[in-house]
Amino acid sequence: MNLNLSSAPGIAGIVGCAVVALLFLWLLFGGFRIVNQYERGIVLRLGRARRRVRQPGVAVIIPIVDRLWKVNIQVVTVPIPSQEGITRVNVSVKVDAVVYYRVVDPYRAVIEVQSYMMAVQLLAQTSLRSVIGKSELDDLLANRDELHRELVLLLDGPMTNWGIHIDRVEIKDVQLPESMKRSMSKQAEAERERRARVITADGELRAAQSLADASTIMSTTPGAMQLRLLQTVIEVAAEKNSTLVMPLPVELLRFFERASQPPTA
Repeated sequence: MNLNLSSAPGIAGIVGCAVVALLFLWLLFGGFRIVNQYERGIVLRLGRARRRVRQPGVAVIIPIVDRLWKVNIQVVTVPIPSQEGITRVNVSVKVDAVVYYRVVDPYRAVIEVQSYMMAVQLLAQTSLRSVIGKSELDDLLANRDELHRELVLLLDGPMTNWGIHIDRVEIKDVQLPESMKRSMSKQAEAERERRARVITADGELRAAQSLADASTIMSTTPGAMQLRLLQTVIEVAAEKNSTLVMPLPVELLRFFERASQPPTA
């Protein structure tokens, strides 16, 4: 049996050319990465970060040597789970919040902190508990703007070193114990009753003052009394099926009394 050994080098050459071609294509197309509009790229070359930030578009890297790390620069919303704490007046409450932040320095976000997303969430939780312990219950319920500013100040310092900017922090809900809710409901009811009594007393005082002024005017002006009497008669006569009994005026009785007396000599 005769083997054609002359064809072996040709097959090896073809296989070698194919391997080289595939390696070339892998190096050619493997060195291109796409950076989206809302992203920025950080290249790690042999483990060392390059200062130049790759902008949106095609980023050319060296395969095997370079590694591209994409960083999202959009505003990120992080919900903070309910944190239980005790306020300054020793009331136990649960507070949850929302943090809005964005990456402004991709280089620091990649190099300075291991996972900036987790770091933001944990720092927000501890800061929220700290604010709860230093706040009054009324501030948590009514004066939240000041608490929002305080939370931003607590978060902005460390996060600036991480290349992150805090846009805003909002407290979503404050959960109170049931006993505290009942106490506040009773307090609000008592306050409404007190205001109603004050308004009623003020109205009675003004009415009494008006009656006193009217009686003073009528005592000094007899004609005003007669006019008031006539007005009352008109109001009563307007009612249906009513019987009106009119007293004789005092002046008329005095007139008859004077007329019945004999003339003096």
